[in-house]
Amino acid sequence: MIEIAKKDRIFLSPPHLSGNEMKYMQEAIDTNWIAPLGPNVDAFEAEIASYVGAKGAVAVSSGTAAIHLALSLLEIKTGDIVFCSSLTFVASANPILYQGAEPVFIDSEPETWNMSPQALAKAFEEAAIAGILPKAVIIVHLYGQSAKMDEITSICNQYDVPIIEDAAESIGSSYKGKQSGSLGKLGVFSFNGNKIITTSGGGMLVSNDTVALQKARFLATQSKDPAPHYQHSKVGFNYRMSNILAGMGRAQLEVLEERIISRRSIFLRYYQELSHMPGIHFMPELKNTMSNRWLTALTIDESKTGVSTDVLLQALVKANIEARPVWKPLHLQPLFKGMKYFPHQEHLNVSEQLFMTGICLPSGSNMTEENLMRVIDCIKDELNQRV
Repeated sequence: MIEIAKKDRIFLSPPHLSGNEMKYMQEAIDTNWIAPLGPNVDAFEAEIASYVGAKGAVAVSSGTAAIHLALSLLEIKTGDIVFCSSLTFVASANPILYQGAEPVFIDSEPETWNMSPQALAKAFEEAAIAGILPKAVIIVHLYGQSAKMDEITSICNQYDVPIIEDAAESIGSSYKGKQSGSLGKLGVFSFNGNKIITTSGGGMLVSNDTVALQKARFLATQSKDPAPHYQHSKVGFNYRMSNILAGMGRAQLEVLEERIISRRSIFLRYYQELSHMPGIHFMPELKNTMSNRWLTALTIDESKTGVSTDVLLQALVKANIEARPVWKPLHLQPLFKGMKYFPHQEHLNVSEQLFMTGICLPSGSNMTEENLMRVIDCIKDELNQRV
């Protein structure tokens, strides 16, 4: 009996190298700049700052490290509260706990799937009455789509509370002509292996506050005082990016625009092939914004399709295709049990609905036409079986 070969696995968002990475990495090796810091780090920081339109940037070991540094710069401490998007990866909120502070989670709204200005306003009203305003608000731009920054910024400015912009998934996205990550007091990017561009592991903190960035560099290098010996007066972190990985990042940044075009093209193909099917709704793109479409995400109305997200995910797994549910809201996570949460409306929890009905499809910028159609055909086959 001849066994049919199993088709190659299609990954959700694999790395996509440009072919130019070794040029910069080899330079680091040839000059022996292999330890943290060096010419590639300096150049990568300058290139990211220029791309985003910020006055400066600090390259670090992860997006999580960048968020932690941002909270440290704002002097978040034990007893403080920080408002945070609920529909996001845990890395957005873990650093709040690192500082001994307490997260308060804010629901999403339907038009962007991001932080609800309505829920945020309610949270601020209650905090003001209690006399305990948050020390910061962490906004997440989910899957590359910008949040409603005008409305959110207006609310935060009313209470004089700074915004940390978690743009880990949204480098290259824009909001009303401004680059993602440049809209808050401090912006954060991630270059994890699954992001639209990668340094294998790494992140970046960006800001127009150059004094704050200089302090971030100090904190990220173990808070080493300017002395001829090793002297430390403050707690510091080992958070700086290596010169080799920064070289990879420089090559990746050179092709970011191409990667965005590719991911948006993949989204468009999914949309053209599947959006007409009853019960299928794709993640919206807010007017006057441009999403990098890091991941193509959609929701499934089981009452119309006869298929739940779990059933569709199982069908994709069987076909050797990696797909995932959208993030489980942080207010539902055991880690944050008992933490405050503000829904979009009194009886409407948008993030919970998205978690129950949402799915992320393979979106890698190096995805072949054949593999894209494999995913589309698998979804169609599963849905058509239920009609």
